[in-house]
Amino acid sequence: MVGALAPLEAGVFETPGVRDFRFFCEAAEPGVRGPNDPGNLAGCTFGVDWMNKPFWQAVIGAALVIALWWFASRKLKTVPGKGQFFWEYVYGFIRNGVARDILGPEYRRYLPYLLGLFSFLLVNNWFGETFVFMLPTFSNIGYAWALAIMSWVIYIGAGISKHGFGKYMKMQLIPEGVPVYLYPVIVPLEFLSNFITRPLTLGLRLFANMFAGHLVVAVFVVGGAFLLTFPHNPFYNVSGAVSILFSFAILFLELFIGFLQAYIFTVLTAQYIHSSLAEAH
Repeated sequence: MVGALAPLEAGVFETPGVRDFRFFCEAAEPGVRGPNDPGNLAGCTFGVDWMNKPFWQAVIGAALVIALWWFASRKLKTVPGKGQFFWEYVYGFIRNGVARDILGPEYRRYLPYLLGLFSFLLVNNWFGETFVFMLPTFSNIGYAWALAIMSWVIYIGAGISKHGFGKYMKMQLIPEGVPVYLYPVIVPLEFLSNFITRPLTLGLRLFANMFAGHLVVAVFVVGGAFLLTFPHNPFYNVSGAVSILFSFAILFLELFIGFLQAYIFTVLTAQYIHSSLAEAH
């Protein structure tokens, strides 16, 4: 997985770690595996640093989401077949369970973004358990930040569009019933909570779960492979086999976590939009 699957010297085990999630074009530091090493699966394209494995996964993920929903919306029938029923179920899951329940009557305006957001998150999270890719895109924190900032722009823009800039800022920074003499304390705290903490926690939650989960799978697979092939030690060999088998259980757990994180991110985005649209803070 990532760079951690590099060939290991006999009797030497290098634990997977943060270095296996680095993607640079430059030569690796001495003693540290890098993208130019044969064992690292990701470098960059045309010598451009940011055109690396996570970048192409994000591009492929976006193309897949567009293609899947375009295909799902073609030749719709009054009595749906199995394929149409499945896609209608996914659509209804976000439409009814997230957008309409949280946003209320104004949900239609934001439904396309929420549906696309959930689909994009799910596809890129499941890349971590998909052969060839074997890396969740959002285990690279830059992509998690980018998506969090996009949601931040949407929910801030929604509030300004509905209430106007001045009224919206007043609603977000000054809760009802707070006396004037507390404004110097309350306003900075509300600004930090509503405009800084939300995108930070939104991105960090997604990144941390995807990064940690993939790293756990990598440890069991790489460690298990090392023990399984360790010479002249049956106990290590059996332990390695058990470790590799257990990694499949963790892999299926990661599929669920990938879905859960996509759902949580989408729900929180909808809740933030709702807080911007609400008349009272």
